[in-house]
Amino acid sequence: MTAYLFDIASLLGRWLHLIAGIAWIGASFYFVWLDDSLRRPKRKELIDAGVGGEVWAVHGGGFYNAQKYKVAPAELPEPLHWFYWEAYTTWLSGFFLLCLLYFGKAEVYLIDPRVMPLGNVAAIAIALGFLGGGWIVYDLLCRSPLGRDERALGATVAVLAGAAAWGLCALFSGRGAYIVFGAMLGTIMSANVFFVIIPGQREMVRAKAEGRTLDPIHGQRGKQRSVHNTYFTLPVLFTMISNHYASTFGSHCNALVLIALGASGALIRAWFVLRHKAHERGGRTPALPLAVGLALLLAVVALLAPASRSPEASPAAFSPATIELRFTSVQAIVERRCVPCHSSAPTLAGFATAPNGVLLDTPERLLAHTAQMQTQLSTGVMPIGNLTHMTDEERKLMLTWLAEGAPH
Repeated sequence: MTAYLFDIASLLGRWLHLIAGIAWIGASFYFVWLDDSLRRPKRKELIDAGVGGEVWAVHGGGFYNAQKYKVAPAELPEPLHWFYWEAYTTWLSGFFLLCLLYFGKAEVYLIDPRVMPLGNVAAIAIALGFLGGGWIVYDLLCRSPLGRDERALGATVAVLAGAAAWGLCALFSGRGAYIVFGAMLGTIMSANVFFVIIPGQREMVRAKAEGRTLDPIHGQRGKQRSVHNTYFTLPVLFTMISNHYASTFGSHCNALVLIALGASGALIRAWFVLRHKAHERGGRTPALPLAVGLALLLAVVALLAPASRSPEASPAAFSPATIELRFTSVQAIVERRCVPCHSSAPTLAGFATAPNGVLLDTPERLLAHTAQMQTQLSTGVMPIGNLTHMTDEERKLMLTWLAEGAPH
C-alpha cells in the first residue's frame, strides 16, 4: 500500500506540475512576444491616453487589440488581472516532487557512491544549498552595478550556471544532478516572480491608487527578470525530461552535456526573442544565436553517439549449446539484478510497478528490451542506485552478450 500511495502522489504531483508549468510558460512566452511586438500607436486618442505601444492579433475567430501604457492608465480598471499563481504552483508542485522522489529516496535517485559517497542528510542539505544559494547569488548580481550591463550580467550568470552544473555532476548521480540543476533554475525563475516582479507591480498599483508618481525602476526590474526567466525556460524543460534519457545524464561527460544543452536552449530561446523584434530591423533576425545553439545540439549528438565496434566473437562461432548456456547465465543475472524492479509484481521495496513499464521477467520480454538495456548498463545508471548490487563482472558479461547481438 505504501508503494501504491507513493506512485499515486508522484502521478498527481507530476500532473499538477505539468499543468501549472504549461500555464506559466505559455503566459511567459506570450507576454515576451507581446512586449516585443508592440508598435507605436497612430491614433491620437491612444497617444494622449499614455499608450506606448499596441499590437493587433487574430485568434480563435476574433480580433484582439492589446495595448501597453508607458506608465499607467489615468484610472485603474476593474478587474485587474494578475499572473502569478502559475509560477507559484509550478514551483510548489516541483518542490513537492523533489522532496518525494529525490529527497525521500536520496539513496536511489540522488546519491551515487561511485561519484561521491554522501549520506542522505548531507546530500539533501547540499541540494537545498544550491537551490537557495543559486537565487541569492543571481539576485545580488542583478542588483549590483553589473546588473546595468545586460551582456556582462548574462555572461556572468552563464559562467556561474555552468560551474554549478559541473559541481552538481561531481557530487550527485547524473540523474540527481540534472534535476537539482533544473530545480535551481526553476527556483530563480519563481523567486523572480515572488520577490521582484509581483512586488514591483503591487507598488505601481498602490502608487497609482494613492496618486503618487510611479517609480519606473519597478517596471525596469520586472522586465529584466521576466526576460531572464524566458531564457531559463528551455534549459529547465530539458532537465524535466532528462531522467528518461540515460545517454545524457549517464554519460561519462554528463556535466559537459548538461552545460552544452542548457546553453543551446538559452541561445535558441534568445533567437526567438530577437525574432519578435524583427520589425525593428527591417524584418531581419541575427542568425548567430540560433546557429550556435544548433551547433551545440549537433555537437552533443555526435558526442553521445555510441562507438561502433565489432563483436568480440560472432554468434555463429558458438555452438548451440554454448549460446544456450550464455543466455541462461544472462537470464540468471537479470533475474537477480533487474527483475526485482522490472516485473509485473516488483519485489524491491518502494516499487509498486516496473519503472517506465519495462518488464524483463520472461525471455521474450528480456529480448524485446536489449537496446534499452545496452544503454542503461553501459552508462551505469541501471540497476538504479545499484540497489541490487550488480557486480562489474556481471555487467561486463551482459554488455558482451548484447554487443554480440544478444544470441539466444
